[in-house]
Amino acid sequence: MKITNYKIYQVPPRWLFLKIETDEGIVGWGEPVIEGRAATVKTAVIELMENLIGKDPHRIEDHWNLMYRSGFYRGGPILMSAIAGIDQALWDIKGKSFNAPIHQLLGGACRDSIKVYSWIGGDRPSDVGAAAKEVVDRGFQAIKMNGTEELQYIDSHQKIDAVVERIAAVRESVGPYIGIGIDFHGRVHKPMAKILAKEIEQFRPMFIEEPVLPENNEALREIANHVTTPIATGERMFSRWDFKQLLSDGYVDIIQPDLSHAGGITEAKKIFSMAEAYDVAVAPHCPLGPIALAACLQVDATSHNAFIQEQSLGIHYNVGNDLLDYIVDKDVFTYENGYVKIPDGPGLGIEVNEEYVKEKANDTENWRNPIWRHKDGSIAEW
Repeated sequence: MKITNYKIYQVPPRWLFLKIETDEGIVGWGEPVIEGRAATVKTAVIELMENLIGKDPHRIEDHWNLMYRSGFYRGGPILMSAIAGIDQALWDIKGKSFNAPIHQLLGGACRDSIKVYSWIGGDRPSDVGAAAKEVVDRGFQAIKMNGTEELQYIDSHQKIDAVVERIAAVRESVGPYIGIGIDFHGRVHKPMAKILAKEIEQFRPMFIEEPVLPENNEALREIANHVTTPIATGERMFSRWDFKQLLSDGYVDIIQPDLSHAGGITEAKKIFSMAEAYDVAVAPHCPLGPIALAACLQVDATSHNAFIQEQSLGIHYNVGNDLLDYIVDKDVFTYENGYVKIPDGPGLGIEVNEEYVKEKANDTENWRNPIWRHKDGSIAEW
């Protein structure tokens, strides 16, 4: 089998889909994207695919090393996301070639389903109590929300009190045992992160996410020594080498690599296994499309330390199109009592509706994240 061609589709709300074709008629799909930088990642995919045309798609490990190691400059969000989408598509081809789900080729499943959580509240969360209740009434056992708006390095306790009020409303509406993930989103700098983490500990969060930006991960030591709440991070880390120091330092409880950013299925499986050796759980980041989610579930199936999966159905970013719009069988991601079954069809286990993909690729606008500024005019972390 040889790789003969590929096509890239940029589709709303903010996704990039890659189709790799072969001379035997088997095709594979991947989702290589950085939210807000789809066009940049597309260019990287084009550059990387130059070396794969005419090659056997089954040699995934070799292709991964070629894409990563043959470049003098390595890593980072753009290159690793491009590699990720190509890698997903190659695994999809391999699974279809053997008429088996990818998880069978990774050693077989160790679970039949995995818990999922639902987003509530938007970028600047409001009315989260009612939103949380509605999500739980639909069967979800865990939710996630942005904790706060933008914060200065040192900011007013009025903003802290507002966060506490919102989370108190969520806890009151859903009861004591629903999981609440609270995303600091890298908006909080170390001085305020310590205060915020301590103030919300009373609500027993499932985890606090990115309490500081990943470039400031050394601050996790102080936060971890300050509270007992599990700490999660990793959506903006892109390879096993990025996670190496984080895991060896020992101050993170949950890692969140994104399978469309962190080198795809091949690399994520290795990162998950590294984390297991440190008794660290995995909750893969995935506010993206159906191909990315399918890739996550295939690796989750084989990973003992994967405990919950992010998914984007109804997320505030999905304006115009949502998770299920681009696949033929929408029941493949049916959520029951807060869990989703592992897809067991060949490859990724989904069938992409290519005609609809082509239709929507014609009216794509480039999604950009908001640009926030503080009252003094300085740039705020979004």
